[in-house]
Amino acid sequence: MSDLKPIRSEEDYDKAMTLLKALWGAEAGTPDGDRLDVLVTLIDAYENAHYPIDLPDPIDAILFRMEQEGLTRQDLVPILGNPGRVAEILNRTHPLSLDMIRRLHAEFDIPAEVLIQPIRSAKDAA
Repeated sequence: MSDLKPIRSEEDYDKAMTLLKALWGAEAGTPDGDRLDVLVTLIDAYENAHYPIDLPDPIDAILFRMEQEGLTRQDLVPILGNPGRVAEILNRTHPLSLDMIRRLHAEFDIPAEVLIQPIRSAKDAA
């Protein structure tokens, strides 16, 4: 594992990716498997620091979860309020309250850090 080192530059990253391709599929518990495990950890740390992924828009996250679970707007009424309020939320004309965020997180397991993000305007979401 002496060829493994911290990834500090794009050049180091490119070399690590080349090595990753060569080690891909190595059996766990073998020297190459161990090298692969360490290399993946190094690459992940570099990518998290240099290529962060933005959190999704809260409404997009709610709509995605609804699609995943086969939910309708009516299923949101106990969480968000009356059907009119559900429409306002999903149409991006009314913000989520803290209580709504808590209930969405508890009921649908949508991460709270996603739900507290600013909601994009209806114009930006289109």
